[in-house]
Amino acid sequence: MGFYHVGQAAFELLTSSFILVGFSDRPHLELILFVVVLIFYLLTLLGNMTIVLLSALDSQLHTPMYFFLANLSFLDMYFTTGSIPQMLYNLWGPDKTISYVGCAIQLYFVLALGGVECGLLAVMAYDRYAAVCKPLHYTIIMHPRLCGQLASVAWLSGFGNSLIMAPQTLMLPRCGHRRVDHFLCEMPALIGMACVDTMMLEALAFALAVFIILAPLILILISYGYIGGTVLRIKSAAGRKKAFNTCSSHLIVFSLFCGTIIYMYLQPANTYSQDQGKFLTLFYTIVTPSVNPLIYTLRNKDVKEAMKKVLGKGSAEI
Repeated sequence: MGFYHVGQAAFELLTSSFILVGFSDRPHLELILFVVVLIFYLLTLLGNMTIVLLSALDSQLHTPMYFFLANLSFLDMYFTTGSIPQMLYNLWGPDKTISYVGCAIQLYFVLALGGVECGLLAVMAYDRYAAVCKPLHYTIIMHPRLCGQLASVAWLSGFGNSLIMAPQTLMLPRCGHRRVDHFLCEMPALIGMACVDTMMLEALAFALAVFIILAPLILILISYGYIGGTVLRIKSAAGRKKAFNTCSSHLIVFSLFCGTIIYMYLQPANTYSQDQGKFLTLFYTIVTPSVNPLIYTLRNKDVKEAMKKVLGKGSAEI
């Protein structure tokens, strides 16, 4: 009988749904957001797919830097695809529901891919450190095997963190509450719905965030501390400019993404503002992934040359 009740409770849970409130209290804003989000989503897919294809097709881009950049672009495509279609569906019509399973999948991948991005940005900072501070040994340090291992650590740490936090968040008692005051199944919003004390879960989330967010931040700051010291010792203005251009794109991307993530996930739940959280989530789910390709391509001669070469070949074949 006990197993029957447990099974019935599990079935009812899996077939239940959540209501993503989003901006439903401001219907005039929903149509504007639908258009804006759709444009940014299409730009994200186009820009990041271009970088992945160029990194694969052009042999000049078969270097550690572009290997990690292709990983980042691949991640950004899937990060947005895991959340934006549902967001567009909810913004377009009156139906704001998402199934329990859909919410669980969305929460898992948003948490996982966000963590992976922090790890990849740290790895990319180390790559820039090796390129600027150890140029003569760069190819020896950043050999293909190490690049694969570093990328694997970034991916595994992100998915491992989500494997711990997503089930813990979803299993919280909510006393029948189904309204999520957000347009995504985001961890802070779901924890805020709980009708029990969440202090232990918040402590666990903070501890994991230190590993997933703050540890990469510290590694990035250390890497750029060494890079800054090396750049200042370069005597020629052209050399300093080249070193600065090599690293500035990465710094901009890191600041855009990790700045918002740190602000959202390292503050206590009782100080979490839902409206503020919604706009910050919009920023790191649609704006950052769409501008990443622009930041890298507009400031990067190698990518521009690869694009000209590939487009030139295509037009010649036609």
